[in-house]
Amino acid sequence: MTSKSTPPPLPEPLRVPVADSHTHLDMQEGTVEEALARAAAVGVTTVVQVGCDLKGSHWAARTAAEHERVHAAVALHPNEAPRIVLGDPDGWSRQGERPPGGTAALDDALAEIDALAALAQVRAVGETGLDHFRTGPEGIAAQEYSFRAHIEIAKRHGKALVIHDRDAHADVLRILAEEGAPERTIFHCYSGDAEMAKVCAGAGYYMSFAGNVTFKNAQPLRDALVVAPKELVLVETDAPFLTPAPYRGRPNAPYLIPVTLRAMAAVKGLDEDDLAAAVAANTAEAFDY
Repeated sequence: MTSKSTPPPLPEPLRVPVADSHTHLDMQEGTVEEALARAAAVGVTTVVQVGCDLKGSHWAARTAAEHERVHAAVALHPNEAPRIVLGDPDGWSRQGERPPGGTAALDDALAEIDALAALAQVRAVGETGLDHFRTGPEGIAAQEYSFRAHIEIAKRHGKALVIHDRDAHADVLRILAEEGAPERTIFHCYSGDAEMAKVCAGAGYYMSFAGNVTFKNAQPLRDALVVAPKELVLVETDAPFLTPAPYRGRPNAPYLIPVTLRAMAAVKGLDEDDLAAAVAANTAEAFDY
């Protein structure tokens, strides 16, 4: 019986190298160097390291400066914004207990994200957006305020926007329309249905698919992937989360991208190399590297 903590084996390498468009190396076991070496061994030659709070965003920018194959995205996660404003009594976000800071504290944090977004190795502002799953009605105003600010930062610095959208599809699309989306906008861990995929395609938004596209109950995601134009599709791990089947529940890492990419190729009825080449080009274009 394999333990849930045992890392899955290395998959068969891809013939055409691709990028992991969204990962959290700071939440994974082992060193950055080990993670990058394992990924490169199976044809995953580039990763986008994504920050979710100030500490993580500074770490992402530093790590991208030190490693040529790492690009950074910086932001306050949608669930981080209400914690800054309203406080975080349970210390859920790995930062210990925090008192309420109000909008002034959120503005200070956004100013730090703005400064990081100016750095050359920071290719994107994200993950930002809305999360109606983990944050209740009392946190919606802080989330929306933060999301609008991140959109403005991305546009001003000419960076991509990486969106976290959980149970908030209509509101995310509405705010993007109201503010005017940046030229390059990416729905990370795309979670909408086929109808929403048509809306995103019409707006030119990239849709990044994660390991959950392989889950048994994820038929609406597979239907969305069928509809998503090949030139707007990315692949990601969101590691250490969302490990693809048959390894669901075990630790995820960038080296498992080939498992998800092969499942995506099967869903779209495309040759693996054909999809890999498209995804590699799309990711480079989306993050402008």
